[in-house]
Amino acid sequence: MFTHLIGRRAVSLNDALTQSGFRRSQTIAYRPACENCRACVSVRVLVDDFQPGRTMRRVKARNADLSVRLAQPQATSEQYSLFRGYVDSRHGDGGMADMSVLDFSMMIEDSHVETRLVEYRRPGRDGEMELIACCLTDVLADGLSMVYSFYEPDEAGRSLGVYMILDHIERTRKLGLPHLYLGYWVEGSRKMGYKSRFLPQERLGLNGWELAV
Repeated sequence: MFTHLIGRRAVSLNDALTQSGFRRSQTIAYRPACENCRACVSVRVLVDDFQPGRTMRRVKARNADLSVRLAQPQATSEQYSLFRGYVDSRHGDGGMADMSVLDFSMMIEDSHVETRLVEYRRPGRDGEMELIACCLTDVLADGLSMVYSFYEPDEAGRSLGVYMILDHIERTRKLGLPHLYLGYWVEGSRKMGYKSRFLPQERLGLNGWELAV
């Protein structure tokens, strides 16, 4: 199922659809609607009640040297280089493997809703701050939605994917909003298993949003 997110109603429509389990890709909101499968489950973290465990606190400590910048959604060659390395390393056989720099720019910039880029930089050898992670994030009425994130694949020891979620939980909390939307989770999927670690969280089922147990 999909619909367009354009015009003056795009912001309110994106809010309503995200709360109904849709995800955004550029100016399209979509949701899987398979006849005999309901494996794709929307999840959102309850940020006010979230408390990081010991492992997550270690991830935060390992990334204490990073600087974080909130930017307008404008694509750069630096971002594309990072994205290209991430996709080639982690998702070389996926749907994004053939994305050109123009495709990437459209993914970042083609939006009619309130969108930001969150950039994460480490100190470089020459004194400049090097981009090692980035997240395209929508600002909703009831929280933040992590649309797409990518990072330096050679920095596995930093657990950058986990760190970006932890950082977004704090950002959502500081905005006074209750939810961080993480997209779809599929039970048993190794690639999506990390999402189930951010508790408490709600999962969207046939009876609406329900607390995960």
